[in-house]
Amino acid sequence: MNVEEVRAYCLLKPHTTEGFPFDEQTLVFKVAGKMFALTGLEWEQCHVNLKCDPERSLELREQYPEIVPGYHMSKKHWNTVAFEAGLSEDFLKELIDHSYELVVGSFSKKKREELGL
Repeated sequence: MNVEEVRAYCLLKPHTTEGFPFDEQTLVFKVAGKMFALTGLEWEQCHVNLKCDPERSLELREQYPEIVPGYHMSKKHWNTVAFEAGLSEDFLKELIDHSYELVVGSFSKKKREELGL
C-alpha cells in the first residue's frame, strides 16, 4: 500500500480525522482526537507508525523484518511498518484495524456509546 491508499483506508474508519499537528511532513490520523496512525510524507517509501498491543508488537517484530519499534514513539506501544516492502494488503489493513481498535477500546464505555462505536 502506498501513502494514498493508507490515507484512504484510514479515513474510512468512523470519526477519523487527519492533520499535521507536528509539522508539514507528518500526517496524523486520529479517532475522536486520539492518534492511531501517522506517516512521514518525506520518506521515499511509505512507512506508518501504528499502535499495537505490547506482546503482539514483539511477536510481529520477530516475525517480520518490515516491522520495527515505533520511530519517535513509545517502543512498547508503537511499531513502524514498511508498507511498500511486500507485506500483503490484507495484513496491512489488519494492522491499521488493530491500531484503531486499541485506541477506541481505550475510550470509556460512555464515550464509545456517544460515538456509536
